Amino acid sequence: MGRNAFPFERRNYMFFLAGMGLLALGYILMSGGGVEDPNEFSDAIFSFRRITLAPLMVLSGYSVIFYSILKRFPSSGPTN
Repeated sequence: MGRNAFPFERRNYMFFLAGMGLLALGYILMSGGGVEDPNEFSDAIFSFRRITLAPLMVLSGYSVIFYSILKRFPSSGPTN
C-alpha cells in the first residue's frame, strides 16, 4: 500500500473528533425550552444560547470537520 494503511494522519482524526464534540455541544445547547402545558408559551426558546450561541457552535463544528477532511499533514512516520 502507499504511505500508510489509514487515509488520514492522527491529527486529522483529532480535528475530526474535536469537530464532532463541537457539533454535539451545539445541539445540546440548542435543545430544551419546552413547557409541559401546550397552551402555555415560554420565552425561553428565544434565549441567546438557543438563537445565537448554539448555531455558531454547530457551524464551527462542521467547519472543523470539513478542515479535518481536506487538510493534508506531512507524514509523521519513518520515510523508507
